[in-house]
Amino acid sequence: MASLRKSTESVLPTDHPMDGITIRPLDFRLALKTSDDCIWNRRRPECAVFLNALGVHVPHFERYLVFALRKARSSTQDARLRKNMGGIIGQEAHHAHNYTQFSAALFQRYAALSGVDERAMRYFERHAQCDSDRRLLGFTAGYETFTFLAGLLLLDEFEDWFGSADPEVAAFWIWHQVEEVEHGCVAFDTYKHFYGDNELYRKWMIVVAMFVLARETVVAYRVMMVAEGWCNRPWFAIARARFCVSMLLRFARNALPAFRRSYHPRNHPLVTSRQNPVQQGWRRFSASGGNVLSFDRDKINEVIGWARRRSSDAQ
Repeated sequence: MASLRKSTESVLPTDHPMDGITIRPLDFRLALKTSDDCIWNRRRPECAVFLNALGVHVPHFERYLVFALRKARSSTQDARLRKNMGGIIGQEAHHAHNYTQFSAALFQRYAALSGVDERAMRYFERHAQCDSDRRLLGFTAGYETFTFLAGLLLLDEFEDWFGSADPEVAAFWIWHQVEEVEHGCVAFDTYKHFYGDNELYRKWMIVVAMFVLARETVVAYRVMMVAEGWCNRPWFAIARARFCVSMLLRFARNALPAFRRSYHPRNHPLVTSRQNPVQQGWRRFSASGGNVLSFDRDKINEVIGWARRRSSDAQ
């Protein structure tokens, strides 16, 4: 156990899930995916389309985040915060790289999506250059409120989202969600470090970030719905649209604790009520050299077993 704690991961499942930020330069070879692979969850295609739609603008936000935190990092001498900021910057850079690889397949399947992507890219590039330092950190913290919550929600329902999914795409999303939880408090801590007395602005940025996230996701989701032919059957289209809206409302509802003055991401009810076995098991499995580049149902169950074994050892 001592040697595991000294490894580059420095993570055990009994640690808080936001401890031990680790940069994992993983490549899921998503550039090899074709347009036929875009519906990577055949049993629940609406899940695949929702995450695909959510992911279109995410690389552009992640570059915005990297710009904002690099700028802030040069302005603080707080060693612990600088280390954590370096961790999130490294993780998000690798997320954007893998997202961009998969985007090529999405653009093949959905021709109109390239325009949505271009507009999102211009939006985040323009704001990165024009936003004040407070806005850069406030918006980043506001948006990151939803990324770690989304990670916990998806991992809690891994069977629906990933149980029957393409193994490489599932592996990519699980890795991404685990790391979103892992660095879930860094942007918040950075904002509080520089602008801790401005709580009203922090809360306003949560609203703004939710609006941007929802707008970009809905626009991309609509393009995919049309291309998939879902809009040809009105009641079917309503059901699929309702799924998208319900997921966004779940994100918003679970963000409500963030409006409390005493809020900190480490103490969010989704984090503290219980530790997600996929998230905890994945970190231990990865730290021990397990192959995390492909996940099917059996591999997910194996990862959960790692978390359960650790829990049994602790008892």
